[in-house]
This record gives sequence, C-alpha cells and structure tokens, in this order.
Amino acid sequence: MSPVVLAGGLRATKDMGKMLGGEEEKDPDAQKKEEERQEALRQQEEERKAKHARMEAEREKVRQQIRDKYGLKKKEEKEAEEKAALEQPCEGSLTRPKKAIPAGCGDEEEEEEESILDTVLKYLPGPLQDMFKK
Repeated sequence: MSPVVLAGGLRATKDMGKMLGGEEEKDPDAQKKEEERQEALRQQEEERKAKHARMEAEREKVRQQIRDKYGLKKKEEKEAEEKAALEQPCEGSLTRPKKAIPAGCGDEEEEEEESILDTVLKYLPGPLQDMFKK
C-alpha cells in the first residue's frame, strides 16, 4: 500500500491513519501473543514469590537457632506471657494485679512522711530543730 498524498505534498502513513481515527490493522496473532505475555508475567511472579518464601524460611530458621542458642523468646511469645501474667489474679488484690498499684498508695503514705520529717529534723542543728518543732 502506498502512502496517501495530502494537500501540500504531505504523505500520510499507516500510523498517521491510526492517530487520526482510522481503523487499525488487526494482527491475527496479537491476542495469542498477549495471552502468552500475560502467562509469562504470571509465571515470573509465582517464581518470585516462591523464591521469597524460601529465603524467608531460611531466615526464620537462622533466627530460631539464635533464639535457641541464647535462650530468647519470640516477641509474640513474650507479649502473650506478659498478658497472661497480668490477667492472673494476684494475692491480696481483688480488682487489679499488684504491678498496677502505684508505689506509695494506701495508708502507709502518711506514716512514711512523718518518719521522713523526723529523720530530717534529727540532722538539723539544735536551734533549727526548736524552730521547726514550734
């Protein structure tokens, strides 16, 4: 097919016809080639995923050997044990575990403050002790 001569001596090619909205020439094997290409892409993706899974399995094996050697636990195991320990009822507390009670809470607080004040007064010189006792 020879190119079409347009006004002004310009020639039109097949590609220009497509750009201008003309009909494309259909390749009978184009659909088959596209299917083969898509299948090749799927196969490559599967191979990549399988390789990644093998590498991750090897890494986990090495991690487990290190954990066994040094007596370490997995992060998930640690968290599960800590959660279980907090959920167990503690002796002497009806509503919450002992760890949840802040230090210094309760009746003992007032007695401790008085004893601390007395201790400080013991180390002050005599005239200052008299001033604070008044």
